[in-house]
Amino acid sequence: MQEPTKSSSLALTIGALGVAYGDIGTSVLYAFKECLHHGHFHTQREIIGVLSLIIWSLTILVSVKYIAVVTRADNHGEGGILALLSLAFPKESKTGGVAGGIILVVGIAGAALLYGDGVITPAISVISAVEGLLTAEAIKPVIQPFIIPLTIGILVGLFAVQSKGTAALGKWFGRIMLLWFTVLATLGIYQIAQNPSVLTALNPLEAVHFLTHHGKMSLIIMGGVFLVVTGGESLYADLGHFGRPAIARAWAFLVCPSLMLNYLGQGALALSDPASHGNPFFNMAPPWALYPLVALATTAAVIASQALISGAFSLTMQGIQMGYIPRMEIRHTSQEAHGQIYVPKINALLAIGCAALVIGFGSSSKLANAYGIAVTLTMMATTTIFYFAARRVWKWSVQRAGLTCLLFGSLECVFLAANALKIPHGGWFPLVFGALVFTVMLTWKDGRSLLRERLPPGMPLDDFIASISMAGTLEEQHKLHRSQGTAVFLVGNPNGTPNALIKNIKHNQILHRQNILLTIVSDSGRPYVPPEERVEVSDRTEGFFRVIASFGFMENPNINEVIRAAGEKGLDIHRDKTTFFVGKERIMVTARAGMAIWREHLFAFLSKNAENAADFFQLPPDRVYEVSQVVEI
Repeated sequence: MQEPTKSSSLALTIGALGVAYGDIGTSVLYAFKECLHHGHFHTQREIIGVLSLIIWSLTILVSVKYIAVVTRADNHGEGGILALLSLAFPKESKTGGVAGGIILVVGIAGAALLYGDGVITPAISVISAVEGLLTAEAIKPVIQPFIIPLTIGILVGLFAVQSKGTAALGKWFGRIMLLWFTVLATLGIYQIAQNPSVLTALNPLEAVHFLTHHGKMSLIIMGGVFLVVTGGESLYADLGHFGRPAIARAWAFLVCPSLMLNYLGQGALALSDPASHGNPFFNMAPPWALYPLVALATTAAVIASQALISGAFSLTMQGIQMGYIPRMEIRHTSQEAHGQIYVPKINALLAIGCAALVIGFGSSSKLANAYGIAVTLTMMATTTIFYFAARRVWKWSVQRAGLTCLLFGSLECVFLAANALKIPHGGWFPLVFGALVFTVMLTWKDGRSLLRERLPPGMPLDDFIASISMAGTLEEQHKLHRSQGTAVFLVGNPNGTPNALIKNIKHNQILHRQNILLTIVSDSGRPYVPPEERVEVSDRTEGFFRVIASFGFMENPNINEVIRAAGEKGLDIHRDKTTFFVGKERIMVTARAGMAIWREHLFAFLSKNAENAADFFQLPPDRVYEVSQVVEI
């Protein structure tokens, strides 16, 4: 592989700022403010203790867990909890017994909770930035009624442009975030210079002292402290866009120092000016810089939101490919960047959710109560799955893998307990939202497995071909017309004879000269399949060909890619001269043993509303022949 040049490495590093670090980079807007809001601190050591908790939480969970350890667990360059799950268990059918099933459920649950993060992060980031206007006393009474409408307007505009793609704006994201982190560091350095005593927060003993001297209050404060690390999981999910070296460089040389300096700067201001506790971040700026800072913060919040939205789109495509999410429309918005996609249904769901949260909670402080618990659970799921990935991929010993995960898991358990206190005050929302998504994902996966069991096995293909070869008896019996064209039958079972083929003979008495039985499979063990491995073609005689096309879990299958790959293997398929036969199952819920009745009804609803195979695989609409089949489950 060609080594990246210095210029390309710099471009990747700057690009990582605009995508991977948007979420964690905007936590400065609300994290320390929420700690002060819940604590009502009066002594210098209390503020120093909170700052120490922030500094060391960033160090342990982001610098050590994600940057130094977890990002090394890449699945052919891709990151994220589903990629990690497929890395730990490449073939889910072989995970083995109850333990493997539990880990699979943990992975699905973690992915489901990420959607909750995708709803809350844009809402809290944008409203926190807009609330910066309230620090200007002169306009506060005038601007107060417009905070919610202005926030919703920005969010609506953000979701409205998703269908256009972000390729044109994407190159500016990194540059804007470079400016953002530079401003964070500058503001922090200035405030630290006014009160250098704040640097004692670098001593981890200050964090220990706070935890051991504040009882239940320390647990409440930990819920606010956790807000500083919420971007860690999305950082891992964006691994495939830039690679680990660029993400690690950006963190070590800019993001981490800037965040540390800014949090220390906020603390220095809070120590010297108790009146700044209401919004320490925006109070760090001189009066003349307030409006430019609000504008820059809002832009950074929009960029952070974009990263979460794009991550939700990528997660959806992974889920569809791995069989956890029903098929839905996926549009590619860039011809150069494969990861630039748009999923209309997910975009609408996130837009409605964000607007509802802003209206329902009304402020960043109240939204902070809803934020945290879903991310904590996802982080714990990642830690759990990482144990199995480390054992399988790197052959770590039980002790090494166990102690590593115990270090991270212990801190995450503390954060879980802290965030659990928020459940009655809004923390229930991401749990309910995640539970709904989890139910859909697990029902779809189990329903598809049940459907495969209930589908009739059909005649083995070799037996079917043999029946045609027997002195023309089958052709004479059915008065078959041998069409000169090509028929492509999409079939899930690579061994049996498609129901659509049998019905075409039975009802239309037509058998094409060239019949291609196409099975499209998702390789859950790798994100991309090399072009030379895209298809396997086997000649079954009598004009029948078996084609198995493989796509990775980060790829969107399409018929043009299959036709191209088949042509390179010597099988010519003319897209506009071929009839594509697609089977469609009509689900009938029965009292037979299987899933719970309500889950079977849910599966039937999902199946009915899933995008049909013809549209999903981009078949030419005027060349598709759909054959339905009733299946009782």
